[in-house]
Amino acid sequence: MQIKVAIVMGSDSDWRVMKKAKEILDSFEIPSVCKVVSAHRTPEDISPFLSESEKAGAKVVIAGAGAAAHLAGVLASYTLLPVIGVPLNSTPMNGMDSLLATVQMPEGIPVATVGIDNAGNAALLAIRMLAMTDPAILNRLNAYKAEMVAKTRKKSENLK
Repeated sequence: MQIKVAIVMGSDSDWRVMKKAKEILDSFEIPSVCKVVSAHRTPEDISPFLSESEKAGAKVVIAGAGAAAHLAGVLASYTLLPVIGVPLNSTPMNGMDSLLATVQMPEGIPVATVGIDNAGNAALLAIRMLAMTDPAILNRLNAYKAEMVAKTRKKSENLK
């Protein structure tokens, strides 16, 4: 199977948030792979996973991590694919520690970062990246946006 997006999380408990990315990618008919790979517990698994994903056709990586949240940056250090970080709310700091750890990458290791627990926006950002070179994905993205506009306008009608 040719995949387009690799979804990675540091723990299976992160699936509660990260499954939203998978659901959105599935709704756009974009093949993806999901894997638990820890920047701290299994760092030796990162390079082989990225190599396998790239060989399978991955064009974007979405990484969700909480607490120290080093996963997105570590992934970005191993690949030239764009990495989108999803900081997760998993500590008493309500995800702010994860947000700062994900967004504050050193120069040369870029990581696009979405809001805390916002795996849905990570998927949509990946879809926008893929749409730049795939007219079928661009058409589905245009239809999604049109549907979002219609739903929003309908909400105004409900206020009357």
